[in-house]
Amino acid sequence: MIDPLILSRIQFAANISFHILFPTISIALGWYLCFFAWRAYRTKQSVWSSLYLFWVKIFALTFALGVVSGITMSFQFGTNWPGYMQVAGNVAGPLLAYEILTAFFLEATFLGVMLFGRQRVSPRMHLIASFLVAFGTSVSAFWILSLNSWMQTPAGVVLVDGKVQVQDWFAVIFNPSMPYRLSHMLVASGLTASFLIAGISAWKLRRFQNSEVAKTGFRTAVKVAAVLIPLQIFIGDMHGLNTREHQPAKLAAIEAVWHTEKGAALTLFGLPNEETKQTDYAVTVPKLASLILTHDINGEIRGLNEFSDHPPVAKVFWSFRVMVGMGLLMLLVAWGGAWYLLKQQTIPQPVLRIFSWMTFSGWFATLAGWFVTEIGRQPWLVTGILRTADAVTKVGSHMVLSSLVMYLVLYVVLLSAYVSVVFHLAGKAGKQEV
Repeated sequence: MIDPLILSRIQFAANISFHILFPTISIALGWYLCFFAWRAYRTKQSVWSSLYLFWVKIFALTFALGVVSGITMSFQFGTNWPGYMQVAGNVAGPLLAYEILTAFFLEATFLGVMLFGRQRVSPRMHLIASFLVAFGTSVSAFWILSLNSWMQTPAGVVLVDGKVQVQDWFAVIFNPSMPYRLSHMLVASGLTASFLIAGISAWKLRRFQNSEVAKTGFRTAVKVAAVLIPLQIFIGDMHGLNTREHQPAKLAAIEAVWHTEKGAALTLFGLPNEETKQTDYAVTVPKLASLILTHDINGEIRGLNEFSDHPPVAKVFWSFRVMVGMGLLMLLVAWGGAWYLLKQQTIPQPVLRIFSWMTFSGWFATLAGWFVTEIGRQPWLVTGILRTADAVTKVGSHMVLSSLVMYLVLYVVLLSAYVSVVFHLAGKAGKQEV
């Protein structure tokens, strides 16, 4: 029978991977809805109202799945990782409670106004409700990313009898990696939502060429994506410098740097081999790793040889390259679409087809990045404080395996249903618009 630790890690990875798909959309989609509502309020043009009415349904569906999948994650703190709450509960408990009190209730309350209050409140109140929901999604991200960042780079606490005691809440919340991780996630959400809107709009335009709603949604989303992509590259660079300072073992695994060196080469591709401590079949660019990671062509990068504990290299190495590769593809597609809009005002069918294929591209980039974050923290659950193996449940393997299978089946069904409903609503709206 498989070790309960391995099964619990797979189960948590499955739960968090499924959960993150929906907040990644809803955070930025909330702001898109706020913009659509504002444009409808100011211009009185029906195209903005139609955009709002269509995407608010997608938002409600996304929000509901995000809430439900988030609850199962909370359950797992007790069922699979009781040691986590015993040691770090004094930090995790309050931060999760702040998220519910300051964000979730705000979102849930005013989402009702957005969905059912259009004919019952004034247009201005409806616009305010849209803003409060968008604001709530960002506040929610703030608290969750604060906790996750604290687990990566803990600060403001001391250990008393094996349990974390908070000495400085400001240091806990604004721990060293929090600003970079939060910024990176918010922009990633913006890109995911932009490609979702652009992709669904492109899909509608391929079937209903005269849909002004789809044209407006496409133009808006492509322009936003074209602006956010270079911003994300800049934030990613800053995040990398922060990781080099506070999580050097993770950075060494990301780049498969086995030994400390100056003027390190960047490994584009290769097969990291932890037994031989080298990367087989490596394709490298001399000096480039030092230039990117230290902004100095001869800068020093600490190698994995300096750390007694480090994350599994191959998983982190390849997850990072999938994230970067998908990001570069999104850059190419977004700028190509923006160029067509700027120069020709029309988008040819092949380009619309590419955007349709890229509808959920943000999910792949986000998941790959999330794997880098979470696997890169191993073998620690809370870096330097609590090892993952020390927090796992004592429940038998058969119990964890049965719940894991149940979760996987349920998630496949729910994800298939979500994607089907999105395209069903898009097709239904397209018929009504032409």
